[in-house]
Amino acid sequence: MKLTLKQALARLQRRLPSGELRLDAPTLRAHAGDKWFASHLPDAVALPRSSKSVAAIVRFAHDHRIPITARGAGHGYVGGCVPVHGGIALSLARMNRIKELNAQDFVAIVEPGVLTKQLQDAAEKKNLYYPPDPASRADCSLGGNIATNAGGPRCLKYGVTRDYVLGLEVVLADGTAVRLGGRTHKNKTGFDLARFFVGSEGLLGVVTEATLKLLPLPPFRACLGVGFARMRDAIRAAQAVFRAGFLPCALEIADQFTLAAARKRTGSNRLTGCSAFLFVELDGQEKSVRQEIRAVDQLLCEFSPVSTNRAFGGAQVEQLWGLRREFSYALRDTGLTKLNEDIVVPRGRLEELFQLAARLQKKHGFPVACFGHAGDGNIHVNVMVDETQTGYELRRDAALDELFRGVLHLGGVVTGEHGIGLAKKRWWPLAVSPEVRELHRVVKSALDPRGLLNPGKFV
Repeated sequence: MKLTLKQALARLQRRLPSGELRLDAPTLRAHAGDKWFASHLPDAVALPRSSKSVAAIVRFAHDHRIPITARGAGHGYVGGCVPVHGGIALSLARMNRIKELNAQDFVAIVEPGVLTKQLQDAAEKKNLYYPPDPASRADCSLGGNIATNAGGPRCLKYGVTRDYVLGLEVVLADGTAVRLGGRTHKNKTGFDLARFFVGSEGLLGVVTEATLKLLPLPPFRACLGVGFARMRDAIRAAQAVFRAGFLPCALEIADQFTLAAARKRTGSNRLTGCSAFLFVELDGQEKSVRQEIRAVDQLLCEFSPVSTNRAFGGAQVEQLWGLRREFSYALRDTGLTKLNEDIVVPRGRLEELFQLAARLQKKHGFPVACFGHAGDGNIHVNVMVDETQTGYELRRDAALDELFRGVLHLGGVVTGEHGIGLAKKRWWPLAVSPEVRELHRVVKSALDPRGLLNPGKFV
């Protein structure tokens, strides 16, 4: 006799260790969404403490055709972990152990619930370095980073999450656990299946362990925070840094609206009189970094900065970066609804992107705040919506549609870090060709023929 969903979940609850399957209303509400605007209650929340439990939960869900939506810390911005078809919300938050930090092999073995900053802090105590640094690194988990292929400012020099994944343990849709890759820094044994799961947004399997590459910790850092009277000057200054042969650790930019909000939030005089701002960080050996930062400083003087802030050593650099980390919070402080779109354009089209943002602001009547990773063209374009205005929904949707179409016209992509999830599902057909969409469908069908992993998303 076929079990009802309620009966099936009760049976699963009895099979799992105590507390690993929750059905109470507060827990369901807490796992209904992420940092985006959509939510949907799951029918149950699984809180496993081991890979064995994850495999048992996924196998049971497969056998009983119950949808299952894996989630990390719930700090995504596209609704990627919203359980839109109900079923089981599978939280990996309790699987939060750093199993190994090996200074000889330069690897870390972690469970998916480990917070990104937790790994970074532990690694740095051993003079090791895990570079990927999303802005929410103190709150987001490595499992979530792997699901979305998260980046951050330092990915300009060091690469994104995918570049640090050496091996994964993944539970497939039928509950089979597989180990992919390994702990060597080179590996060409068959297909690169470990990295295949990076960025898959929980649609292909559930990551239960990751072997991550580490680097030697750079012994010294220096940073410039440079204000400009015009965005055009800031962009061209950034381009000049590359032309001169420098590869910064990070190269960030911010526009006038963002700076005004940050100045109000922080009270910092560093942002006074600026319509655009650059952060340029270099790292490495102290002598060479000091020489190079002086050269970059002199180079930027050619673009008539209105102010230059210099930071040397980790403590000063972190203090300067504290301004950058306040940008998103400062935009929320405005009281407007912040629609954060993590688009990417080719590096040479950055000026055209800011021109596009200015046109959108003028045409649709919303402030458009832009800041982010100038070094790789990944700019967070924030459409700031006043939801008290009559008819804001139509203008909001029109502005987003024009933004994404404009970005694609520039040869860019609709997401660089956050993923498609629900938020960008509408523009998925614009972003990729029919042939590529079909290829995604074929892969999804091969690995999840019953369509139970994170259903209702873009594939």
